[in-house]
Amino acid sequence: MTLSPAFLDELRARTLLSVLIGRSVKLIRAGREYKACCPFHNEKTPSFTVNDEKGFYHCFGCGAHGDAIRWMTDQRGLPFIDAVKELADAAGMDVPAADPRAQARAERASGLYGVMEAAANWFEEQLGGLDGAEARAYLERRGISDAARRAFGIGYAPDSRGRLKSALRDFGNEALIEAGLLIQPDDDREPYDRFRGRLMIPIRDPRGRVIAFGGRILGAGEPKYLNSPDTPLFDKGRTLYNLDRAAAASRTAGRVIVVEGYMDVIALDQAGIGEAVAPLGTALTEEQLARLWKLSPAPLLCFDGDAAGQKAAIRAALRALPHVGPGRSLAFITLPAGQDPDDLVRGGGRDALETLLAASEHLVDRLWRHERDAEPLITPEQKAGLRRRLLDLSGTVGDGDVRERYRAELLGRYDALVRPQRQWSPGGPGRRFSAGPRTVRAVPGDSLAGVSGRAALAGLLRHPDLIAAHSEAIAALPLAARDDMRLRDSLIDAAMANSYLDSEALNTILAQAGVGALAEDLRLSGLAFSFNRRDADPERARRDLVLVIDSLAARPGIDAALGAATARLKETGEEAAFLEQQRLRAAKDEADRQLATLVEGDAG
Repeated sequence: MTLSPAFLDELRARTLLSVLIGRSVKLIRAGREYKACCPFHNEKTPSFTVNDEKGFYHCFGCGAHGDAIRWMTDQRGLPFIDAVKELADAAGMDVPAADPRAQARAERASGLYGVMEAAANWFEEQLGGLDGAEARAYLERRGISDAARRAFGIGYAPDSRGRLKSALRDFGNEALIEAGLLIQPDDDREPYDRFRGRLMIPIRDPRGRVIAFGGRILGAGEPKYLNSPDTPLFDKGRTLYNLDRAAAASRTAGRVIVVEGYMDVIALDQAGIGEAVAPLGTALTEEQLARLWKLSPAPLLCFDGDAAGQKAAIRAALRALPHVGPGRSLAFITLPAGQDPDDLVRGGGRDALETLLAASEHLVDRLWRHERDAEPLITPEQKAGLRRRLLDLSGTVGDGDVRERYRAELLGRYDALVRPQRQWSPGGPGRRFSAGPRTVRAVPGDSLAGVSGRAALAGLLRHPDLIAAHSEAIAALPLAARDDMRLRDSLIDAAMANSYLDSEALNTILAQAGVGALAEDLRLSGLAFSFNRRDADPERARRDLVLVIDSLAARPGIDAALGAATARLKETGEEAAFLEQQRLRAAKDEADRQLATLVEGDAG
């Protein structure tokens, strides 16, 4: 369906955004706008604003931004056309008709929703009857409560070729076949029930409508799980099980967890973790990843602890890599060998899983570990093979800035692994690694970091529109002077209090805050960084400024981790501690190198 810009503009104009958002978020009036704690990330101080006059919402903390339609797709998880239809219905507008063939397909699909809902109700009835005794016993063995059974609409398909067909005969065989509930043999014999002798789990769309089923066999036989075929309602590559319930839960939890199967989702929900979804028997697709990223910038993949589960995790990592970017990544949970999430929470409760979730592994760490352990690193050829694989991996990242960071990170780890500067303590076969004195670098990194922090403040005075989106990193800048800290805090306060901020407005705000003179001194300080040059390309200057801010914000964490690794190395002398120390040193050196390239004389 093609909708004209004029229709969409009229729809936005007729929708009062504060009323729409106020149905699920507590808004507080603030002048001409409304404020609230952001529903897209956890925060205690309101940074989310709604402007009815301009027709958009914006969060200065996480950068979420959009209009009424975007709110319905991002916060409610609706497909675009469903969002438009719901808003149009509320506004008393008629959505323009599609072309005749598309309209016919839509009407046919609309009728199938009734078929699927009737089937779901019938399966539930069978679970409670005489035929459902074995299925009820299975649910009891799996620890599925009656409340969970009702919440997820679990049912039972009797072991019969015609019971469902007979029960839903009023819909007609053609509709039942199109909905995937009956199978039509090739030889034109009578159609028969697709699901027989199976526990039935409804699969719903983001609006909560039944669109398919997953059927688990109770006795011996294959396949263990049988899903509905693709139909006008159901495309398994675009669907995630439990998305309709998990979307709202993920907003509150600030995360979304991806598990392998239906029972894992249900077990986590019973344990109080409602933000779990599952793909439907296939590897994660690009479409499913796109849906996950609407819920969380780094979905947590919690696949089974066996070899198959770990292979699925690395396939997902490789599938995601071309699409990662700011606000789009993955994290991974490694379960104990042979366990799935259902086993884990049944044995140790929610705390057992939360402990693993708190120690999740970033995408770059999972990829590094996978490639590092792929083969021995004894010969020059094997070492060269690892380097080539790392370069190939980083080369698949679509976002240019992220691609450069992946390349630097992976090659830094490679260098620390294959060319460590080993120093040995005497002692024969039992000799230990020594932390040793570090070689003095040509660029004094700590001094450069201090200058870079002040230079970043000067850059933000030139580019104040960057402050809100990077406020957390700016708050972590390593500033030594009290005046610099005052100025930084004033910059953040100004960005949080104003939807739009240009240099002129910022100057006025800083003067009113009593730090105008500090800002002027900093502008005239002549800090020679690429983003402070008057002749700098604006886009290049903004990119370099963000790079410096992110690098400096990460520096304290690297320094702390490096100190801890060095202490462990001195205490234990273990090779693992030595390699970790070398990796962190390489990361710190790389950060210093990036900063040094942005000094005016060295910038490219």
